Amino acid sequence: MKRLLKTRTAAFVVAAVSAATLAGCATPPTASPVAETPAVEEITATPVSSANGVHEYKLNNGLKIIVKEDHRAPVVVSQIWYKVGSSYEYGGITGASHVLEHMMFKGTTQYGPNEFSRIIAANGGRENAFTGQDYTAYFQQLEKSRLAISFELEADRMQNLLLNPEEIKKEVLVVMEERRMRTEDKPRSLTYEQFKATAFVTSPYHNPIIGWMDDLDNLTIDDLQQWYQHWYAPNNATLVVAGDVDPQQVVELAKKHFGPVKSRPVPKVKPQREIEQRGLRRITVKTPAQLPFLIMGYKTPVINTAETDWEPYAIDMLAGVLDGGESARFTRNLVRGQQIAASVGAGYDLHSRLGGMLVISGTPSKDVGIEELEKAIRVEIDRFKTELVTQDELDRIKAQVLAAKVYEKDSIFYQAMQIGTLETVGLDWRLMDEYMDRLKAVTPEQIRAVANKYLSEDQLTVAVLEPQAMTSTPPAAHGGQHAH
Repeated sequence: MKRLLKTRTAAFVVAAVSAATLAGCATPPTASPVAETPAVEEITATPVSSANGVHEYKLNNGLKIIVKEDHRAPVVVSQIWYKVGSSYEYGGITGASHVLEHMMFKGTTQYGPNEFSRIIAANGGRENAFTGQDYTAYFQQLEKSRLAISFELEADRMQNLLLNPEEIKKEVLVVMEERRMRTEDKPRSLTYEQFKATAFVTSPYHNPIIGWMDDLDNLTIDDLQQWYQHWYAPNNATLVVAGDVDPQQVVELAKKHFGPVKSRPVPKVKPQREIEQRGLRRITVKTPAQLPFLIMGYKTPVINTAETDWEPYAIDMLAGVLDGGESARFTRNLVRGQQIAASVGAGYDLHSRLGGMLVISGTPSKDVGIEELEKAIRVEIDRFKTELVTQDELDRIKAQVLAAKVYEKDSIFYQAMQIGTLETVGLDWRLMDEYMDRLKAVTPEQIRAVANKYLSEDQLTVAVLEPQAMTSTPPAAHGGQHAH
């Protein structure tokens, strides 16, 4: 719930671009020879379901298509989601998913490096991509009449990517610099990376999405070529389209451009379940920093892994009681009340592929030790085990979630992202419509039950950032990069 409340503030704002404005822009690229419809096999799209303005289809090459109608502006968002991310990687090739995401913009047999971005921009659109633990996704935002351009370009790089050794060298250096800037030069990010590597031992969530530096330094063209061949197939992808579109027209466009792309065998993913934690884990991270920082994480199930289906929603509500706005317990008791914390928050993602954590992080107030902050947080956690959450607290959280759901509708990008995330981690997109009802059904007794079951010291990992003296040497200049 904390995750959903915060996500809407970062929702993408899509400007409606009129056809008149785009009249002088580049025309759609010509069709690739390999994208011509083969005469030997008819391309079909099978309707799967339709509910609440969302329509699902499946092409006979395995590509899943989900269309969300939203006719408030002549704008469309197209996203292609591949079921591969950092949690699919194995030792020695961490970061491969992210580096390949960069390489997807570096040219195909038909288009040169960065031509994809140039064509989208020339047609008044914007594009980018992102890599997560469980997925890699690419998106375009365009005036609705330009959707075919997006489909043709994405279908082309789904099957015709060129991996130029020189381009790979350059992009690996870009990613390594990105790692320095975003993780190694940021004390809190570095602490969080070390925290996750300690909390998860056998789960692939042990590894950072951007990859370990040594693995990046030794990544080869063969590593990337195999990654592309293994995972970038229509039968391992979901196409999500949201906006001012007609679902049947979207399907016909998808049949034309994605239909000829051949399906390929996709590797079977091993479970890679995290071993049972049998006691408190604690680490200290020493690095130049101005302030100490505390991270505490309790192993918890998610929808995909929970033995009982209501448990993830109860944990979500518990996180909201702790950190769901200015009236939540952390702010009320630790920041304003006892003034122990300068800041403190809680986060939980119930929509991941593998088991996760309830993560709490904070910075102590001036002249307050990190041990005192940890003790105060533990007191708040232990309250859930004996005291029932009040109905007023539950009602407040449910009202916040309902308000967040209303704001989410403002962004067709976020509507599409919800669908893509759920489908790609192995859940059903219909869960987004059930979310509010499932939270409403959570009882104080259920919150107490999950607190006693999961928020124990034996399932706790603690990381402390111990600040070291800041150096007087100015940081090295960082080169620019295309932020994907």
